[in-house]
Amino acid sequence: MARPETPDPAAARADGAAAPAATEPGHEVQHVRVAVIGSGFGGLGAAVRLRQEGITDFVVLERAASVGGTWRDNSYPGCACDVPSHLYSFSFAPNPDWPRTFSGQSDIRAYLERVADRFRLRDHLRFNHEVLGARWDAGRPAGRWTPARAATAPTCWWPPAARSDPSVPDLPGLDGFPGEVFHSARWDHDYDLRGKRVAVVGTGASAIQIVPKIQPQVGRLVLFQRTPAWVMPRMDRDITPAERWVYRRFPAAQRACAPRCGGCASSRSGPS
Repeated sequence: MARPETPDPAAARADGAAAPAATEPGHEVQHVRVAVIGSGFGGLGAAVRLRQEGITDFVVLERAASVGGTWRDNSYPGCACDVPSHLYSFSFAPNPDWPRTFSGQSDIRAYLERVADRFRLRDHLRFNHEVLGARWDAGRPAGRWTPARAATAPTCWWPPAARSDPSVPDLPGLDGFPGEVFHSARWDHDYDLRGKRVAVVGTGASAIQIVPKIQPQVGRLVLFQRTPAWVMPRMDRDITPAERWVYRRFPAAQRACAPRCGGCASSRSGPS
């Protein structure tokens, strides 16, 4: 939905910063060159690329209160990426300090926070700004998107966000189920599963990670699957301090390791 029109010259100040314009009382709209939607891997990657190209007149609109995308929203037991850590990084920001071959959710989220700091993205982030749609205003001299009440821009960038919202199955009787029900992406950490009878619906990447983690705790676990998934064992292990020291001192060593890591990946990847 992006359009590469030249921005309205009046939309930016001479110093390149976004020029705010008040609309309704209590609301302020920024007229910027680019509006990026979301601050997951795609949104942060786009923001870094914009800065690398010398474009600083942009905002990143994020509906939550922090960066991270799916790695912020998913925190279920065992949440991790099934892509080896050395491969699951931005090419411009390798991370020599991954703690495991397949690092967990908290490590990946912390990595994205560091990327936002390292590449000076904080001033561009607009938290608690949910974008539900965008309107194209062809009446402007150069055209302009209005993706939210916070910003207008001639170019909008929507990174893929297929996993941003939970998909709850429409199961008959689910609404009247007397027990506890929650989606993996909205895990209730206050609910104690110990000794409970638990049903897990689906065998996607999330279930593949959740089931081995909770099975030793629950009284009985039943897994409902429509299509069996093929899963290979993960060659997961701690990355030793010595290895991390080598990767920090000699980044080429980590780059050389990445192609070999590709053969260790299992058949499913990330939160589903």
